[in-house]
Amino acid sequence: MHIFSVRTLTQAIKDVLEGEFPFVWVRGQVSNLSKPPSGHVYFSLKDEEATLNVVWFKGTQPKAGKDDGERVNPLTGEVESGAPLRLADGLEVLVAGRMNVYPPRGAYQLVAELVQGQGMGELAVAFEAMKAKLAAKGYFDPERKMTPPRNPRRVAVITAPQGAALQDFLRVAGDRGYGAVVRLYPSLVQGDSAPAQVASALDRADRDGWAEVVVLIRGGGSLEDLWAFNTEPVAEALFRCRLPVVCGVGHEVDTTIADLVADLRAANPSHAAQVLWTERAVLRQQADEIFLALSRGMGRFLDEREGVLNRLAQGLMWNSPARRIERGGFELERLTDRLRQAALRMAGERREVLSRLDERLRRALGPARIVSLQSELDRTRSALAQSASALVGRRRDALRDLEGRLAALDPAAPLARGYALVRGRDGFVRSRLDVRPGDTIRVQVSDGEFGAEVLPEELS
Repeated sequence: MHIFSVRTLTQAIKDVLEGEFPFVWVRGQVSNLSKPPSGHVYFSLKDEEATLNVVWFKGTQPKAGKDDGERVNPLTGEVESGAPLRLADGLEVLVAGRMNVYPPRGAYQLVAELVQGQGMGELAVAFEAMKAKLAAKGYFDPERKMTPPRNPRRVAVITAPQGAALQDFLRVAGDRGYGAVVRLYPSLVQGDSAPAQVASALDRADRDGWAEVVVLIRGGGSLEDLWAFNTEPVAEALFRCRLPVVCGVGHEVDTTIADLVADLRAANPSHAAQVLWTERAVLRQQADEIFLALSRGMGRFLDEREGVLNRLAQGLMWNSPARRIERGGFELERLTDRLRQAALRMAGERREVLSRLDERLRRALGPARIVSLQSELDRTRSALAQSASALVGRRRDALRDLEGRLAALDPAAPLARGYALVRGRDGFVRSRLDVRPGDTIRVQVSDGEFGAEVLPEELS
């Protein structure tokens, strides 16, 4: 397998093309004429099916002679007379020259040596006249043009029912968009009767108002074949149509009056379907991207909601009556433990004091005094025991008081003592003004709840 470089392959093509066509004559119609300050002339030759780029260098163009109207033909060296050739778009010409490949752009072109005018065809003259007339009326103004909808569901198609243009349009449309209904408005697209039928079909589609967009299509052909779309009746029908119109007439190189008046020009019938509908593969990819974005968004939303729910659940748990009772129980245990430790420390301190005093007395006093002091010690011990007992009793009372206060915080405790909770229409009843005779109320007691009705005498 031989792999070419771009330069090598282009040079090989250049050698073959220029060797096969050293000098040719080509007839065609001038289009895209350009005359830059360099003096060279650039234009295209086209017919109904193809386009050829042409360059006419300044050095090969006729030069003015000694007398007015005379010029020297660089190809023959002869002096010619008469008015010089004035190139213009639409002019039929005969061009002699050599084929050439321009490597920087990788394009082939005809390098003109001689250009002879063949005159502008009658249809080309009529086309330019109609174009100028309608342009003066504002038929081509961009401001009046509407934007056709993307992926329409209802489409009116104006064309010949048996034409290849309709089949091309439907074939491309079948693989695009979300699915659409196409309504055919049949019409001739060539011949003397075609302009009136096309205009009538446009008016019918406009009056029906069913479609979202109108498509006017026809396959390629010569200027004569496409002439129905360069007529004033078709242009006027397009201009007054209140629906957006896509025009796909001929091939890409063909431009008709209908293309210029329509809201959007398509290169051909297949391209008309392409500009209306998106490929289904692209739509599937877009749907996948939307699904993934929705999934990610839903995941983030659920994560956020779960976080909020967890925070609320933790807050509710922390402030619930059961949790408050539990915290009160912990506090009671802590206080009881502190009280027990304090009593033990106090008893220990007292024992140490008594032990030291006993030791001092034993060393300082004799047996009689010891007996006396022993009696006094016994009394002191008894008093101390009573004092300790009284202190423990006070601490116990304090503990019971705390237990009572804690029990008072229990929401169900009042119900056990015979109280009840009464709920009316607007919540708990705190005043007789919160209810009216005939109201139904709910009464909650310690072992359940029941309903009741407010009687008039109960409010007196």
